[in-house]
Amino acid sequence: MTDKIGFIGVGTMGEPMCRNLAKKSALQVLAADRDQAPLKRLAADGVKAASLDEIVANCRIIFLSLPGGKEVEEVCLGADGILPKLQMGWTIVDCSTAPVSLARRLYAEFEGKACAFADAPVARGQAVKILNNMILFQTGVALAEALSIARANGVDGKVLFETLTKGSADSFALRNHGMKAMLPGVFPERAFSTVYALKDLSYAIQMAEEAGVPALGADVARELMERAKELGFDKEYWPVLIKAIEDGKS
Repeated sequence: MTDKIGFIGVGTMGEPMCRNLAKKSALQVLAADRDQAPLKRLAADGVKAASLDEIVANCRIIFLSLPGGKEVEEVCLGADGILPKLQMGWTIVDCSTAPVSLARRLYAEFEGKACAFADAPVARGQAVKILNNMILFQTGVALAEALSIARANGVDGKVLFETLTKGSADSFALRNHGMKAMLPGVFPERAFSTVYALKDLSYAIQMAEEAGVPALGADVARELMERAKELGFDKEYWPVLIKAIEDGKS
C-alpha cells in the first residue's frame, strides 16, 4: 500500500513534474486528471492512470498540481474529495498556487485527520509565491508601458530593452517576459496564460484587502489583464497585456 506515490493534476505544470518524479523515484506513480491526453503521454514513462479513490487508497504521499484554489478546495474538501478518505499518517503536498487562507484551512483540516499538509507551490511558499508573481506582473506593466511609449516616440524597442539591461532597470522580467515575449510579440498559448496570471493576481489583492493594505499597482495590472482578456487574449502568455495598452492609445 505504501510503495506508490499519487499525483493529482497533470496539466501544464503537473505533467513534467509527474514525469520527473516517475523517472527519478523507485516507487510506482499513480496519476489522475480529467484530461486523458497527458495521462496517455505519461504512460510511456511508467505512470499509471488512476481514479482519486485509487490514489487515496494506495498512496501514502499525494501531490496536487491544480489550476487554482477552486479546484484545490474541490479535490480536497468536496463531496467526493480526498479528505474523508485519507488514512492516518498520509501526506498531501500541494504544488498549486491557491489563496493563503485556503492553505491555512487545509492545514487545519488535514491535521485534524492526523495527516500532514505541505503548502508547496512551485518555486516558493504560498504567500511569498503570490507576492512574487504580483511584483512580476507589475514589472510587466512597466515594461509594456515603456515599450509602447518608446515605439510611439520613434524609439526602437530593441534598442530600449537592450539599453535597459545595462542599467538599473535591468531585471529577470525584462530579459525574459520583455525581450522574449513583448518585444517580438510572441505570446504562445501553452505558456502561463492571462487567465492564470489574473488568478494569482486576485490572490495577492485578496491578501491585501484582508490586511487592509492598498494595492494600487496590483489593481492597475489586473485592469490591464482584464482588458487583454476582453480583447480575446485570455489563453495567451500573460505579457500579452501589452495589447491592452496598445489598444488604448488615442
